[in-house]
Amino acid sequence: MLEPGLIQLTRFIPHPPARVWAALTNPDIHARWWAAGDVRPVVGHRFMLDMGQWGKQPCEVLAVEPERLLSYSFAPGTLNTTITWRLQAEGEGTRLSLEHRGFDLASPMGKAAFEGMGKGWPAVLERLDAALA
Repeated sequence: MLEPGLIQLTRFIPHPPARVWAALTNPDIHARWWAAGDVRPVVGHRFMLDMGQWGKQPCEVLAVEPERLLSYSFAPGTLNTTITWRLQAEGEGTRLSLEHRGFDLASPMGKAAFEGMGKGWPAVLERLDAALA
């Protein structure tokens, strides 16, 4: 059974996990494919992601396994969601999985964010792939 309020995507990235990890955790690279912000792979680290027209969204790193897992809260206090990235070596590249969970589908804002991000995440992953090319 599918979990309500969950976005899941998986994509093969033709680069090794170390390179994909850098795209997820290096603020300069991160700003090229998704949003500017002081993302760092340190549990407890708090940072803001500049989401343009949606404003700056607070985040806090919840879990880190270098080159394997990065999880952080996204917009606590408003959306109250969690983004989790999982990396698995596959041949010469990386199988990258995204889970964005916790959308409150009973609230208008939560439902709109779920629908918008559900449509937007595939393009974000394409930009990540392009930023590494």
